[in-house]
Amino acid sequence: MKIPIGRYYQLLKQYLKPQWPRVVLLFALLLLTIGLRVLNPQIIRTFIDRATGGTPISDLTFLALTFLGFSLLIQIVSVTSTYIGENIGWTATNNLRADMALHALKLDMSYHNDHTPGDMIERIDGDVVDLAIFFSQFVIKIVGNLLLLGGVLLALYLTDWRIGIALTFYAVISLYGLNKLRSIAVPYWKAARDASSDLYGFLEEQLSGTEDIRSSGAVPNSMRHLYRYARDHLQKQRKAGTMNIRLIQMWIGLYEAGRAIAFIGGFYLFTRDAITLGMAYLIVNYTDAIFRPLREITNEIQNLQKAGGSIERIEELYAVQDKIKDTGTTPLPEGVLSVEFDAVDFSYNGDDRILDQVSFHLKPGEVLGLLGRTGSGKTTITRLLFRLYEINSGSLRLNGIDIRDIPISSLQRHVGMVTQDVQLFRATVRDNLTFFDRSISDERILSVIDDLELNNWFNGLPEGLDTELESGGKGLSAGEAQLLAFARVFLKNPGLVILDEASSRLDPATEQRIERAVDKLLQNRTGIIVAHRLKTVERADQIMILENGVVREHGRYQELVATDDSRFAQLLRTGLQEVLA
Repeated sequence: MKIPIGRYYQLLKQYLKPQWPRVVLLFALLLLTIGLRVLNPQIIRTFIDRATGGTPISDLTFLALTFLGFSLLIQIVSVTSTYIGENIGWTATNNLRADMALHALKLDMSYHNDHTPGDMIERIDGDVVDLAIFFSQFVIKIVGNLLLLGGVLLALYLTDWRIGIALTFYAVISLYGLNKLRSIAVPYWKAARDASSDLYGFLEEQLSGTEDIRSSGAVPNSMRHLYRYARDHLQKQRKAGTMNIRLIQMWIGLYEAGRAIAFIGGFYLFTRDAITLGMAYLIVNYTDAIFRPLREITNEIQNLQKAGGSIERIEELYAVQDKIKDTGTTPLPEGVLSVEFDAVDFSYNGDDRILDQVSFHLKPGEVLGLLGRTGSGKTTITRLLFRLYEINSGSLRLNGIDIRDIPISSLQRHVGMVTQDVQLFRATVRDNLTFFDRSISDERILSVIDDLELNNWFNGLPEGLDTELESGGKGLSAGEAQLLAFARVFLKNPGLVILDEASSRLDPATEQRIERAVDKLLQNRTGIIVAHRLKTVERADQIMILENGVVREHGRYQELVATDDSRFAQLLRTGLQEVLA
């Protein structure tokens, strides 16, 4: 696998262009450093020639101090260049990381279902780490050393054209060989990055399921798989690292060849009085100066190979396109919404049939109770209303508007959902309730907290709305977390509310508070309730029972209750929780 230079260049151009003032400053510092590195050996050459020619100590002292001053200046400029380069590199990689995260978040849920969070973290963060070195050091080490190489060769030509020609030939052959070896390790580093993603994906999956793994006695099995993933990761990292030995062997050979040319050529010219002792030193010094950029370039080519593997994986992610095209131009109006499914078919991968000809119609303000066993398609219906997936056939309309004609931002604004799993962030109470929307006033937040009977909890917070919550809602009861989720929807004020088994895990006392919150939430709103418990669907206008993606029964609540042989009436008699669990 060979990564064309143009792909590296395009990446540099895209993320360095916004920082062009700092890039220009860095380039100027590089030129200054190169000039000083080429000039300093000339001072030593003059010092040697004058010292062997009987020049007074005062003149030699001035040359020595000048050399030391230039050396100190070189170090200062080098440190400054490194600092600016690192700043440029990390700014660029942070922007790249943000772009990748945004791209991943915009992908439809089918992609996220096929990739673990650990794998995504490794792609967005782990792969970009290698590129941080690429961004920060490529300009300093590659471009800078190429310029230094050119400056040293020019100085050698001015010293003696024969040595200049010999070492130019040596430099060209060396650079050609290094470039040919540039992409040898790229496929190995890509494989190592893939193995790292697999390892972290496995760790994320196992750590998130610690309770189940320990309670079921599956720890030994988890450890066996961990050893397998870790062994594969080690082997691929070792193969990738071993490939770099070829580059190291090559630069050692180049170093010895260059020094041989310098010593033999310098000795030959000096013994024939063609050059002075100082010039002989200058040739050897400049040869080392040639080797230094070659060595640095070799080292950076190793980093370039790592970056090449990361670029391949990053481009693979960018090549994945969202199957859902946000081209809608008809926003939903304010207020309560109607919902209509018309012969909707849906499958996740094309082979399974999750929904089969599902049809129902909810007038504005009506509530649908959605029942069915696990895997019957209940949750899928709620996800389609957010257009997290695209239906295969049929039509789905809100307020008579095809969902594909509605901007996704409008769907997010006018459709709200509460689930049994509440995601809370490591942020303030205010930010957790508003999802970081600064346009929502504190007065409105406090009013909702009061409506949901959360005053006792809120009054116990040390800093009120500015209190930081732990990630995952640590320190909150299940009921409090659930009520916070209700508060989010109240603040959003949508026209359609979806309750996906929102009270299935709560104790009876807490459930009563949730039920009061549900009553308030459904006032003047259309609702879809996915439920296991009988009490939750008592408020429904319509009942729909799904079995294997097919509508088993659908009708008005009172009509189904009054029909003895209806499926819903049977559920009421036998117990909804027991039959549908």
